[in-house]
Amino acid sequence: MAGRLQDDDSLTENHEINVTPFIDVMLVLLIIFMVAAPLATVDINVDLPASRGAASQRPAQPVWLTIAADRSLALGQVPVTQQALAAQLDAETGGDRETRIFLRADKAVSYGEVMEVMNLLRDHAYTKIALVGLDATALPPAGTPAAAVPADAAP
Repeated sequence: MAGRLQDDDSLTENHEINVTPFIDVMLVLLIIFMVAAPLATVDINVDLPASRGAASQRPAQPVWLTIAADRSLALGQVPVTQQALAAQLDAETGGDRETRIFLRADKAVSYGEVMEVMNLLRDHAYTKIALVGLDATALPPAGTPAAAVPADAAP
């Protein structure tokens, strides 16, 4: 309650609202939301690091599915179409859907095209899929010609 001095030196109640603290609080909240809103967006560019984790053990006869740079598929060394992939996989694995499929994709193949092939495998009940990549510690230094890479460095 605010008081006001009058001629008779008695205090009376003041019925006016002091809005200055309210305005200060609202300005602080406005600044907080203006700073926090851009941070809540999902469009963040991410540069993913190379993996330095330990490689898992491969079976004696792995089933390799390769996506080449021209988007063609190969099962082992044999080219295969997307329509014939399920039949070829059944022949290669003996119909065992628990066989791990090692999926290799060229660096030029987009993420969406890799996901298409993974969805195709999942549609045919092959859910054990291992993505194959190069070990970051085994890569040659930048500027080294490809011929200088040892043959056993490839996955």
